[in-house]
Amino acid sequence: MAATRTPEVRLAELIASLSLATDLGLGQPQEHVLRQTVIATRLAAAAGMTPEHQAAAFYVSLLAWMGCVADSHELAHWFGDDLQMRADSYQVDKVGPGMARFLLGHLAQGQPALQRITMVGRFLAQGVAEMPKLFVSHCQTASDIADRLDLPPEVRVALLDAFERWDGKGVPGRVRGAQIAPVMRVVHIADDAEVHHRAGGVEAALEMLRSRRETEFDPELVDLCCDRPDEIFGGLDTVDAWGSVIGGCASLDSTVPDAELTAVLRVFADYADLKSAWFLGYSRRVAELTAAAARSAGLGDDDVALAERAALVHRIGAIGVSTGIWNKRGPLTIAELERVRTVPYLTERVLCRQPRLCEIGTVAAAGYERMDGSGYPRGLSGTSIPMTARLLAAAAVYQALGEDRPHRVKFLQADRTTAMHTEVTAGRLDAAAVSAVLTAAGCRPGPRARLVAGLTGRELEVLELLVRGSSNRQIAQHLSITPRTVGTHVEHIYTKIGVSTRGAAAMFAMRHGLVSTAE
Repeated sequence: MAATRTPEVRLAELIASLSLATDLGLGQPQEHVLRQTVIATRLAAAAGMTPEHQAAAFYVSLLAWMGCVADSHELAHWFGDDLQMRADSYQVDKVGPGMARFLLGHLAQGQPALQRITMVGRFLAQGVAEMPKLFVSHCQTASDIADRLDLPPEVRVALLDAFERWDGKGVPGRVRGAQIAPVMRVVHIADDAEVHHRAGGVEAALEMLRSRRETEFDPELVDLCCDRPDEIFGGLDTVDAWGSVIGGCASLDSTVPDAELTAVLRVFADYADLKSAWFLGYSRRVAELTAAAARSAGLGDDDVALAERAALVHRIGAIGVSTGIWNKRGPLTIAELERVRTVPYLTERVLCRQPRLCEIGTVAAAGYERMDGSGYPRGLSGTSIPMTARLLAAAAVYQALGEDRPHRVKFLQADRTTAMHTEVTAGRLDAAAVSAVLTAAGCRPGPRARLVAGLTGRELEVLELLVRGSSNRQIAQHLSITPRTVGTHVEHIYTKIGVSTRGAAAMFAMRHGLVSTAE
């Protein structure tokens, strides 16, 4: 009897899985974006939108907030906990005095009073002007992901309107009213309405919509929600959101050939690493090393592919941990450590809805286990950890040791090797896996200069420091040039690669392999 092959992955399933990661980045419960999508598509149908617009509404809704990680570095700098900041933002209309009070109230949360006062002064002098750029970064990142997934132009264009408003007070403020893409007007309503509906039911959602009618939201769509609430919100608490979304995407859906799945999962890798400037390109490097080690260990082609794919997605759950924790320079508290330990669990939950992705997610999570049972999330040990996961564990440790982190500088090559052998002696890492990783690491070619988008060698140097969060002054000091010269380079870089924010530049750099491998 022939073995049953795991079903291939559909594009809709990939994007819906990514939306579960977006929930983490927004500080919302799982399936927020899926339920938002149910609302959006119901509203699009009730409004009589064309079949093409109704189909596009699925993907625009699933992708609209996917750029939320792009501004995590900056939000963490000003507000500490970027997740709490985003979660709380659903309670306010995001313009005017109310938004100003909201921002000032969240500055440097949890810090001593004097530090908060100092941060307020800095924010008023610098941060206020920076906020609109963060929204632009978000839009550009979501559009970039849509482009990499080869979604239709109407989806990519609509995503650029994610932070526009009916009253014209949005960001970047280039359109208003009916000029905003119709599907995005629907998504604007669905996003906030889902949060308020979950907290207080239909009446809470309608009260919020009425309060923002003709300011943030399209008045005709608000009236439609108020006139036909059962049609828009009925059964939302019990609906199979995943099934509804996957079934409704059919007209724009397609099967992702297995040969292309690894390339698509690099989007997951870059998305996860964008969470913190310290990790840019890390998942790709771990995946490259894991695959090379798997081949060195004699694994078959299927297992090599499984190990590489698991490595690409093994940090997707990191989106659910505050960037303030990832960027912390001192030791983590017990509570912070426990939050970090949720990463493999969250990774599995993001990938568990589709059988092929579930297989990959299981190995990805097991990459955090240790041979002596001291790992997590399940405390597996010995042969209960598959070889693919043991290779991932060894590759992740080796790669991390060779990169700077907020609390330490990178290890020298000899010290990395010694540390790996120490892990084997202590019983935490598998000896064969470590041997394969060290062999593979010795065979890997060094970093090569890449000429992309007409960037010069100096511009590549500036780009890497820029996307890692360095200021113009810090870049100038590192490269022994003037801040003014850095500013000119940054302007040229943004022009050449077609973006205007650090977050979007970071996605470009990872996509094109411009974030160098630490050796």
